[in-house]
Amino acid sequence: MPDNTSPFDQSLREPLRGFFPGVKPSALDKDLLRALDRDEIEVLFQPQFSSATGAVVGAEALARWQHPTLGEVGARDLFAIAERAALVAPLSRHVVARALDDAGNWPQELSLSLNITPEELGDPRFASDFADLIRKSAIAPERLMLEITEDLLVRNLKQASEALGALRQLGFRTALDDFGAGFCNFRYLRELPLDAIKLDKIMVDDVPGDAKALAVLRAIVALGNALELDVYAEGIESEIQRAAIKAEGCEYWQGFLRAQPMKSEDMLTLAATARGRGHG
Repeated sequence: MPDNTSPFDQSLREPLRGFFPGVKPSALDKDLLRALDRDEIEVLFQPQFSSATGAVVGAEALARWQHPTLGEVGARDLFAIAERAALVAPLSRHVVARALDDAGNWPQELSLSLNITPEELGDPRFASDFADLIRKSAIAPERLMLEITEDLLVRNLKQASEALGALRQLGFRTALDDFGAGFCNFRYLRELPLDAIKLDKIMVDDVPGDAKALAVLRAIVALGNALELDVYAEGIESEIQRAAIKAEGCEYWQGFLRAQPMKSEDMLTLAATARGRGHG
């Protein structure tokens, strides 16, 4: 039978994640299963910086698939394919294991951020299984930030809250990722056991030139500070953006201004340089 799955959402006329022109989704699903065995899935790290000092304080682990014909497939497409192929759990375990292995060689002052999928947080055994995995690694729980996205919360806020609470009791830190990309439901900030929020790139795109964008950023950062949450800004690509989020009280940031996703050894080299220590 022909594969009639359309790579486009007809309502938005935008490409869906996990689809590529001229490639059957079923073929990609099979490719991914083989890719896990062939070690084609690598983990890169997006350095995170202190707004106050400019020093590298940690990094977010990002999955990349080095596909033999398509080239590099980013994390969003990769996990969309994994969800379609029912491979989210093994893919996530692979990424976390690789990231923990690398981070075990990092200096103690550097933290590691890991993205948690809805499937993982929906598993009642996830918190204990994850804790067992960490105990086998060389990194302490307090150096880990577990990031969740809004789409996960829409599915089951109560379950997500309970799982995050269990993880925090085990010493892990938790963050709400991509804040501002969806509906910005402030209920999440009130009801979830969080340590940080990460502002989506869309929240800083027009800052500081657009007065309304700056006002929204200022209000969100003030709210985060009032709730005693660390505030990270994602997608910082210009010096004027970095200066703006620093002036508004955003403690941490990541973006192409200083670094693109890189291998662990390159991230360590950056952190060890004067620039990586905030002196350049």
